[in-house]
Amino acid sequence: MNPVTRHDARLSLRELTVDDVDAVHAIYGSPEATEHLSFPPRSREEVGGIVARAIASAEATPRDEFAVAVVERESGQLIGFARLALDPHQQRAATIGFALRPDAWGVGYGRETVHLLLALAFEGLDLHRVWAARSPHNTASEKTLLAAGMTEEGRIRGHVLVRGAWRDSITYGILRDEWQPTGA
Repeated sequence: MNPVTRHDARLSLRELTVDDVDAVHAIYGSPEATEHLSFPPRSREEVGGIVARAIASAEATPRDEFAVAVVERESGQLIGFARLALDPHQQRAATIGFALRPDAWGVGYGRETVHLLLALAFEGLDLHRVWAARSPHNTASEKTLLAAGMTEEGRIRGHVLVRGAWRDSITYGILRDEWQPTGA
């Protein structure tokens, strides 16, 4: 499964390239975009390292991480960063996450990104289970994950250290037999 390409009507997932550093930095360097993520805004240099690791992971055999660009099909612009990582402790399971540019919020791109990640997981990789986590304060992510068909599974207390304080995470999951492809 290399390279990753997934499409729906408005978005595509594709492999990252070195030319994407500035576009990813527009997300990961933004205080607004990273407000509910598990890390503070990143420098351009840090984002360069993230993109370099994503490119290297695309060449790994076996591949256990899929860090990809979310691209608006009409404009061709990178509007997000998405990640699917195979779980080393469970067979045929993975975790997903994503972040979008703030100017791309509120139009359904989050739900579509999750659908594309789930299609990669279930159609492309034949996984059994996918899970995600969100900040308890990120109600937009809650709506997005539920709209994509995921089920809230619980709270991990004191899960991540963010900006000097421990934060809980709310977890969501979906099984292969619960997933409905877009348009189904």
